[in-house]
Amino acid sequence: MKYKFIALLLISFHCFAQNNNFPSDKVDEIVKRIQLPTIPSYQIVVTKLGAKGDSLSNAKPAFDKAMALCKKNNGGTIIVPKGVYTLNGPIHFVSNVNLHLEDGAKIRFGSNPKDYPLVLTSWEGTMLYNYSPMIYAYNAENIAITGNGIIDGEAKNTWIKWKPLEKNDQLLSREMNHKNTPIKERIFGEGHYLRPQLIQFFNSKNILVENVKIEDSPFWCIHLLKSKSITIRGVKYNAQNNNNDGVDPEYSSDILIENVLFDNADDNVAIKAGRDDEGRSNSATPSENIVIRNCEFKGLHAIVIGSEMSAGVRNVYVENSKYRGYLKRGIYIKTNSDRGAYVKDLYFNNLAFGKVEDCLYITANYHGEGSGLFPTKISDVSFSNISCLEATNTGIVIEGYPDKKVANIKLDNINIQSAKNGTTVTNTENVTLNEVVIGAKATIPTAIK
Repeated sequence: MKYKFIALLLISFHCFAQNNNFPSDKVDEIVKRIQLPTIPSYQIVVTKLGAKGDSLSNAKPAFDKAMALCKKNNGGTIIVPKGVYTLNGPIHFVSNVNLHLEDGAKIRFGSNPKDYPLVLTSWEGTMLYNYSPMIYAYNAENIAITGNGIIDGEAKNTWIKWKPLEKNDQLLSREMNHKNTPIKERIFGEGHYLRPQLIQFFNSKNILVENVKIEDSPFWCIHLLKSKSITIRGVKYNAQNNNNDGVDPEYSSDILIENVLFDNADDNVAIKAGRDDEGRSNSATPSENIVIRNCEFKGLHAIVIGSEMSAGVRNVYVENSKYRGYLKRGIYIKTNSDRGAYVKDLYFNNLAFGKVEDCLYITANYHGEGSGLFPTKISDVSFSNISCLEATNTGIVIEGYPDKKVANIKLDNINIQSAKNGTTVTNTENVTLNEVVIGAKATIPTAIK
């Protein structure tokens, strides 16, 4: 007998204004199209295969046996009981498997790089071979990570020390991208310092990550690479290391991110689609049809588009969410004139931010970088029913590129209570504002006395 995970609808945590401009019908279409994984009834408990939740013993052999048994039975659920399980090496998913962490269960990954074999992956928008992500699925379908347990990347022991050492390899990967070096020759790993992601789904579909807590990732926390039909729901974060983005969709589509409690040292959600030459290739696909709702944000930025987005980003819908702690920026759309492609058809509605540096920020001149050869077209972006307590720098920034102006931007019912600077708007066309208040709202003009 097979069963499907059933979506759990949570009541929103505060009331929002109605917005007739927000395309709820399109959101409904995307959500209906997303398929939750179908998992066979077979179950195996890792402790029955020799795993010890004592935090000391290496439980990887037992987890590998469990995955092999699921493969033999055409799928199933791997149950991880209460305890702390150390894995000296990665978990590699096969299709039709749910990794279920029961209450009190914690998977803690060892930090010896030699335990992580090279796999095909992507690093900051460039395809290459690098250390395996700690949880990795390639060419898989119907896969899930569920339960109230914890997934701990243990990055503080080794991986975090690589941040100051990675620059040469970062530049090498970009050079390989620009020179179209064959991917089979892009070999990193031993002798290099590119940190692996904690969880990566690559060329996979029908994916669910639900309720688990994520801590201490070496690099990005959940990387959705060339995958589709994905639900991230009820996940909790305490990820405070460098580049600990929460969710990074890249070349991926049909994604629902909801009821997530973010607490990240970097971006909460960063939507990407490849870097430069590689992203602009004919084989690359955009990131599209992404719904983010009923989330609470804390970290560097709440929602980011870019900057690696050379295959394009479109059809993104963010609604009914609020801050739960520090954010440098609320919404940050960033690209430069080396990226190309487009960012379009984005909708942000019913969002509440606290004290930020900038509330809404669009720039086609990210870091002032770019050759000028491949400017990005940013267009058709709607902001509605957005509040912010304070912007210590600028409330709203919209910066286009001289040859590719930002176009068709709507700002409706925006209330920023305090800002050092109100707005900076350059190289734009057709920017419309309605009910936009930054600072105290003007009332009846005073008369001359």
